[in-house]
Amino acid sequence: MLSNPVDLLLSIPPILFALTLHEWSHGYVAMRLGDPTARLLGRLTLNPISHLDPLGTILLFLMGFGWAKPIPVDTRYLAHPRRDMMWIALAGPVSNVLLAIVFGTALRLLPLGEMQASGSMGSAGVYMIAKSVQMNLVLAAFNMIPIFPLDGSRVLTGLLPPMQAERYRAFESYGPMLLLGLVLIGSISGVSIIGMIVSPFVHTVGSIVTGGLL
Repeated sequence: MLSNPVDLLLSIPPILFALTLHEWSHGYVAMRLGDPTARLLGRLTLNPISHLDPLGTILLFLMGFGWAKPIPVDTRYLAHPRRDMMWIALAGPVSNVLLAIVFGTALRLLPLGEMQASGSMGSAGVYMIAKSVQMNLVLAAFNMIPIFPLDGSRVLTGLLPPMQAERYRAFESYGPMLLLGLVLIGSISGVSIIGMIVSPFVHTVGSIVTGGLL
């Protein structure tokens, strides 16, 4: 995904910020809904070290999708566990989309000369703004895939009728293996199923929020 060491270096701040805000948003909404677990464990923070998952971060750099260390949620504190978990899960992807809009707007407001500097995206600052748009949209789209333990699975569980939700949750233990299998298939075959799901959203929404600059 990243073609040279300079790209890798410049991508670190956008990726860390996107991951951190994603997890902080989960914890913040959980706290607002009555669960103090994340706060008590020191996870309600914007310090990226508290949220990084080694494998998820490496995959995000190398393959364009990944995850952070999940925010702990104790459903015993929630008044409506299934519904509240849906809102807690949705908070992460929504925060990333909002952040992409903010950075996309910033990109559109930059002077044309700055955008054209060095023949491409120009300065390091412009590159990092553009990368912030991309990374936040990647995180949002990937995490909304309805495979456990991704956020999309919690959202779908909250939307389904109770009986169907329980049947769906019966597949929860298979989710991590399915995700790993999809990653391995993409690595071996060169055809990423996850990329086919994520890329259209990233390209379409990225073009909208940046006015076609991304």
